[in-house]
Amino acid sequence: METIRESIEKNAIFKELSAADLGAVIDDGSVHAFALRENVYEPLDPITDVYFPLDCVLSVVNLMRDGTMIEIGTIGKEGTTGIPLVMGSETTPNRAFCQVNGNAWKMRASTFRALLDRSANFRSLVNRYLQAYVNMLGQFAACNRLHSVYERAARWILMTQDRVDDDAFPLTHEFLATMLGSRRSGVTIAAAALQNAGFIAYRRGVITVLNRGGLEETTCECYDVTRKQFGDALLMRPAAAPTLSSARR
Repeated sequence: METIRESIEKNAIFKELSAADLGAVIDDGSVHAFALRENVYEPLDPITDVYFPLDCVLSVVNLMRDGTMIEIGTIGKEGTTGIPLVMGSETTPNRAFCQVNGNAWKMRASTFRALLDRSANFRSLVNRYLQAYVNMLGQFAACNRLHSVYERAARWILMTQDRVDDDAFPLTHEFLATMLGSRRSGVTIAAAALQNAGFIAYRRGVITVLNRGGLEETTCECYDVTRKQFGDALLMRPAAAPTLSSARR
């Protein structure tokens, strides 16, 4: 049976934390099982708890006045929702909710701040994640402006698979359109093209990755750039071996 320590070390920040600091984390925390689309934070509400995904994926979205929203970032087992607190804020202007259901380690915001203040090891690990996260946001901003919905859909699927470390996860066309900031019709066409190519299977709201190498060839440069920002030390999946066609390029 998996111990609490083995469970929480699925998160990259905890995996490299000192034994003493990890003990403090375990003493003042618990596993939270996120349901699909469960809210994590609402804009401008006080942040009372911080979450460290273990096998779930959380989405951070920007809400517009007309009610539409677009994803600006995702958080998986490489990081934490505590970024606003690291930056000295007690709230966030964005909504966060569960993108792929699963477990996260829940910690009180006061405990998170105390660890940042007293543990150089913890702060260093969180800062390393923060830098990679900020770089990811910049890359995604460029990607959403310059690359096709087909390439971006492949990137999103790859990054989600990295976070859950599973070939299948829930996803509707409507949800993917929201995440990519694209029309549902365009996302439906892109998903159909990926399925017809044999890269994915889509059935009853579940995406199954059939050919990861094909997706990596299809996506834009932004996936590889982002993967390298987090690196294997942050538990992102290593790149697939090149196929014959990619080796000839």
